[in-house]
Amino acid sequence: MSLAERLDAIREAGAKRVPAEKRAVMGAATRALRESGISDGFIKVGESLPEFALENAHGQVVRSADLLNRGTVVLTVFRGHW
Repeated sequence: MSLAERLDAIREAGAKRVPAEKRAVMGAATRALRESGISDGFIKVGESLPEFALENAHGQVVRSADLLNRGTVVLTVFRGHW
């Protein structure tokens, strides 16, 4: 299954679980964010991230420069549960 097909399946499943009025509110909020220009400051595909240091799940500080010295880095952001 391609990424596009997988994303379509996720959207369809969400549409079945989330009532139409709530989807409309979420859609309006997304449009407002896009129109606000907030994404102008996002890092784009192919751009490099600035160096960073973050705590991992064990409370240890991990520095991007140290990771890059070991090879390619894949960064995943987990938003958690709200």
